[in-house]
Amino acid sequence: MDLYQGIIKKRERRHFLDKPIPAESLHRILQAGRMTGSSSNTEPNRYIVVREPEGKAAIAALFPLGKWLVTAAAIIVIAQEGREHPFDAGRAAQSMMLAAFNDGIGSCPAHPPEADLRTLLGIPESAWINRVIGFGYVDPARDAPPAAVARKRKPLEEIVHHERW
Repeated sequence: MDLYQGIIKKRERRHFLDKPIPAESLHRILQAGRMTGSSSNTEPNRYIVVREPEGKAAIAALFPLGKWLVTAAAIIVIAQEGREHPFDAGRAAQSMMLAAFNDGIGSCPAHPPEADLRTLLGIPESAWINRVIGFGYVDPARDAPPAAVARKRKPLEEIVHHERW
């Protein structure tokens, strides 16, 4: 897939089929996160992969907007050693979601309560939890966007300024 087209066509998906992600695809997703640049090459991101139904259900139960996570084939938690480079976690997250999209796997980021997730997964106090991402094969019957909700974006002329605001 052309990278630019992937960026343009990728959508956040929250309804997944009951189908596991192959080990090769999961490896590529994690490798995409690992290979994404980081501030001063510090590589602060750490990843926790949750695939067991009990773990996914426990994460999904932490917050009302996360109920959809129970249907994900895998949830990847992005945490960092320290809080100095939160931008790096976002860069890695986007790379991972685009790698998944390239393999036909949908994804969506979410932000459960940090303290509860820390306790649930045994994440040390020294680490900062940036986000979780649910990954899975999209259920087209439940997740296809209706035509009325076609992706609309503001025109470039409205959001881009040249030289000065």
